[in-house]
Amino acid sequence: MSDAATTPIARTRVRTQRPRLHKVILLNDDYTPRDFVVTLLKAEFHMSEDEALRVMLTAHMKGVCVVAVYVQEVAETKASRATEAARNKGYPLLFTTEPEE
Repeated sequence: MSDAATTPIARTRVRTQRPRLHKVILLNDDYTPRDFVVTLLKAEFHMSEDEALRVMLTAHMKGVCVVAVYVQEVAETKASRATEAARNKGYPLLFTTEPEE
């Protein structure tokens, strides 16, 4: 009899680590019209009118508001596209990203 028949086979389970999530953050400014912010949130982040209004008002009152949480690449893309859309209209509106804790 060979040793291979009596030796148990070691099995390794590989676990895929989930990607780290990043927050998209809206920074308030005193120049961008509220209607434009709501329209931009609805278009880029697929929010309802009520959600977009709530996010815009939170940023207006507190200075910042978390818009959404995505994997890093998606968060950075959405933040840069939203910021660029505001710049194209001549507004200083800014979206940033940061890792979720």
